[in-house]
Amino acid sequence: MVKEQHILALIRENPFISQQELAVKLGLSRSAVAGYISTLIKKGEIIGRAYIVREDSTITCIGGANIDRKSQTMKPIQYSTSNPAAVRQSCGGISRNVAENLGRLGCQVSLITLIGDDQEGKWLLEETKRYGVDVSQCLAMNQEKTGTYTSILNDTGEMILAVADMQIYDQFSIEFIEARWSHLASSNIIFADSNLPEETLTYLIKRCEKEQLTLWVNTVSAPKALRLPSNLHGIDLLIASRDEAAALSKMEIETIEDCKNATEQIIQRGVKQVIITLDKQGLFWSGNDGRQDHLPPLQMDIFDSTGVEESLIGGVLFGISRDESFEQAVRLGMAASAITSQTLDTNADLTTDQLYSLVENNFENAHD
Repeated sequence: MVKEQHILALIRENPFISQQELAVKLGLSRSAVAGYISTLIKKGEIIGRAYIVREDSTITCIGGANIDRKSQTMKPIQYSTSNPAAVRQSCGGISRNVAENLGRLGCQVSLITLIGDDQEGKWLLEETKRYGVDVSQCLAMNQEKTGTYTSILNDTGEMILAVADMQIYDQFSIEFIEARWSHLASSNIIFADSNLPEETLTYLIKRCEKEQLTLWVNTVSAPKALRLPSNLHGIDLLIASRDEAAALSKMEIETIEDCKNATEQIIQRGVKQVIITLDKQGLFWSGNDGRQDHLPPLQMDIFDSTGVEESLIGGVLFGISRDESFEQAVRLGMAASAITSQTLDTNADLTTDQLYSLVENNFENAHD
């Protein structure tokens, strides 16, 4: 009876509280909370259910969503003059791209981001929804512009320069996160990128640690990697490029041995697992249980590297949501990134059959 009254009081405070939040606050199992709520409904104490509950596997991506503009020169770049080029516009942003990849692979996924109250922002969300991504938690802000990312590629598809207008992400406040916490807390995995401001990232990491929620983080760039706090105990998986991992570990990374040393430094700060992407050298991953491996890239022609890391992350998340081992999930991620590297689009038309077929044909012990 006492527990029921406590649950009623918490629901009155926040009608949208999730069963997971109730369980954490009361020190109960989620199934016990469900039982108490069922009793309260039968008694007529609760009429309907305003609180948000997601019982099936869900992934929430929180962070960047912007317009990508890619300009690829027709011939080798000549500096200080005009270069003939083909220009393409597409949906972009780390978290948004990851969410789209997951949607294409049939996962239940949602996106939490900020856009401007403009035509570009509306188009961005409409396109994202097309792939089954829930965008109900996104916010269009008055007086703000939707973020943009513009890259210059040479005639072989290598990125030479990129510029970003992403000032809108400065508005990613702790209050914005708190207002959507019920949605976040009901997710099986939360994926965040370091486009969030430093104080917001720190809050998210600490709260996920406190409430034992699974959090993955991508560091985005070397400068943005430094937004992470020194205590990283709330992060289950950190995904970083060579330069980003070097910034975090304060050491140069050139060899696989360097990767081992860098991941040890990062894991000592509290992260459970680390993936370092190494471009043409593939990737290196390491866990706090001592397991680690270096996987060379799949041998495929690379037409464009834009979106490749996001597809890797999406593939790994997909694998974990399918209850694959971490090793197999990483292979699926590498397969997704290989497919994306072969298209000029930021997000390739991924299918589960494609991923598993590539893994079968390119990795030994693919069924561990």
